Amino acid sequence: MKASWNGAVIAEAHDTIVVDGKHYFPADAVNPDYLVASAKTSKCLWKGVANYYSLVVDGKTNPDAAWYYPAPKPRAARIAGRIAFWRGVEISA
Repeated sequence: MKASWNGAVIAEAHDTIVVDGKHYFPADAVNPDYLVASAKTSKCLWKGVANYYSLVVDGKTNPDAAWYYPAPKPRAARIAGRIAFWRGVEISA
């Protein structure tokens, strides 16, 4: 699977995990050059607290377009160390 935005491949992996319709990529499959830490957080009742990254590609920013759970709840343990995307990030095979 690939995650692409603004003409750049942000992440690529064969072992994504799909949860709630979103592909979670292993963190080491994501190009860190495109990630900028965000102050945004959100809560999910069964996954826990999510932290976000904004994507920056060729001078364009996609705010809070990637998220991860640094300490997921036990039911979501399988997404620990993984990053998911939204906000116009294209996921393709």
